[in-house]
Amino acid sequence: MQTPFSWLADRVTLSPRALRWGTTAALVVSILIIITGGVVRVTGSGLGCPTWPACDDGSLTTTPELGIHGFIEFANRALTGVLIAAVGWAIVAARLQKPRVRSMTRLAWSQFWLVVANAVAGGVTVLTELNPWVVAMHFLMAIALLTTTTLTWHRAHRAQGAEAVFPRPVGILAWVLVAATAVLIVVGTLVTGTGPHAGDSADVPRMAFVWEHVAIAHGVLGTLVLVLGVVLLVAVARIPGAALARRRALTFVVVVVLQAVLGVVQALTELPEWMVVLHLLGSALVWVGVLRVLLDVHPHLWAPSAPGPYTMKTQEPAHHA
Repeated sequence: MQTPFSWLADRVTLSPRALRWGTTAALVVSILIIITGGVVRVTGSGLGCPTWPACDDGSLTTTPELGIHGFIEFANRALTGVLIAAVGWAIVAARLQKPRVRSMTRLAWSQFWLVVANAVAGGVTVLTELNPWVVAMHFLMAIALLTTTTLTWHRAHRAQGAEAVFPRPVGILAWVLVAATAVLIVVGTLVTGTGPHAGDSADVPRMAFVWEHVAIAHGVLGTLVLVLGVVLLVAVARIPGAALARRRALTFVVVVVLQAVLGVVQALTELPEWMVVLHLLGSALVWVGVLRVLLDVHPHLWAPSAPGPYTMKTQEPAHHA
């Protein structure tokens, strides 16, 4: 049975550049919505729109009576519409490539469903009056969305060419690094849920942990991630033809160091709001970085099954005698 997308694909073809721009837009907005979510949190605007899916009873948008908090919360919700548009662009561009690569289409569609799930999670967050466990779940779902936008972006921009051969221990180390980074991010949600910026209101409940304890655990995990990143960097530096993976691992290590410095400064300066938001941006960049390291060490993970449309440069068609 022919679907609207298949009907359109029979008549319209989009260039690889359209796909690259679409995946870039989805990646950028998926990071931006994490940042704006942090702004909502540190300004105490989580309940700026007191209900969901409308902002207030009888109004889909914010009203003057809701003040600046209503504006901030509604702006964050409105950004979801921008995200849907960017993801829709990526979906259409992936489907209208010639030849079609199903893995790219599936990755693009996974973004859409995660946007929907995140919107519902945001609603549950409001309806539970900023329960810290629900807030943490909402953030982790945003990280899941960031995972799919990163995978899609990486594959859309990945150039074809000679690939380095990585020894099995290096491949295992890359997976361990991803797992350690994931745990680091999860523990980071506990630090936030326990600390003073769980909602920036005395009325918002906190997680029942000792903030100093979870902060120390987070720091230890951050140190572990940094050490693993340096070990991986040293390992790939010795592999012929692995210049790209080496640069990616070096970038990851630098971002982790900057994030660690920011975390220490936060702790010593009583967690100023702007640093909390900057730390959230750092978390997103750390996660994007570790995924790109993994994809460079394992170049065939989620790789397109057909060459051509997803390369940085178009390939000349083969000529047969």
